[in-house]
This record gives sequence, structure tokens and C-alpha cells, in this order.
Amino acid sequence: MEQYEIIRSRRKTLALEITKGCRVLVRAPMRLPAAAIEAFVAKHADWIDRHLARQREKAASAPPEPTAGEIAALKAQAHAILPEKVADWSSRMGVTPTGIKITAARKRYGSCSGRNSLCFSCFLMRYPEAAIDLVVVHELCHIKVRNHGPDFYALMAQYLPDHKERKKLLK
Repeated sequence: MEQYEIIRSRRKTLALEITKGCRVLVRAPMRLPAAAIEAFVAKHADWIDRHLARQREKAASAPPEPTAGEIAALKAQAHAILPEKVADWSSRMGVTPTGIKITAARKRYGSCSGRNSLCFSCFLMRYPEAAIDLVVVHELCHIKVRNHGPDFYALMAQYLPDHKERKKLLK
């Protein structure tokens, strides 16, 4: 059986978690006996093995973490490219963002705040120009349409008819 770490809190149920670092966490109520936790882990041993194997596979195939220098270079590249692209597309679309910010976000390539300020991840610079344009147009469309409903995708298609193919570039 795999080693696991117990995290006790004021919860009422037991839960299993496999972290990105391939650790097994068991979240348990404060007063639950250790024997009950051990029985729970033993009962879910197959699930743990399956998900640990999957997580180890992901970790092995993932690219190495970028260094601070690589992130700085990507940010510099983003600062050189993105404001120009945003200005170009915003004039075509007739929208005006209130600002542009470049971050090192890993989960999203871009976002649009309620005040129409755009935020882009520097990691977007690792993708082809067609994918970068897609993210810029996507965020600018949010200035007009705040959700991902049919109106939003109709607006996207108006400016980038091939937006579905471009999205595949980001995968």
C-alpha cells in the first residue's frame, strides 16, 4: 500500500487526493479513528494506484519548469508583441480595453476583467501567431459579450471564422 498523509479538519467526510507531486492525501474529520481511515484507504487502493500511475505519467511527460530567466524573456516578448496586437484588433472590432497586463499565469492564457482590463499569460508566446490572435480576439470579444454564450461565439466567428481550428493550436 502507498504511503499517505492525513490532513484532519472540521469536515464530516473522508476524501482522497493525489497531488501533482504524486503524494497521496487523505482528508479526514478531526475525531475519526485511525483504523477507519486505514480501512478507507485500503478499500480505495485500486483507485489510488490508478490515479497515481496517471499522475506519474503526466509528471514524466511534462516539460521542465521554466527558469526565472525564461519567464522574464517570455514576458519581454509578450510586452513587445501583445500591446500592438491588442491595438490592431481593438480598432478593427471597435472596442477599447482599459489596460493590458502580462503575468506568468499557467492555467489561463488570457482574461478580461469587469472593467475591460485585459490580462495575458507570457506563456502564450510559446504558441503560433494564429493562436495568439485567437486569445487576443477572444478577450476583446468579452468587452462586448461577458459570457461564452451563442452571441459570444457569433462575435468570435465574425472576426475569426476559423476560431475553432485556431483553438486546437492551444492544446
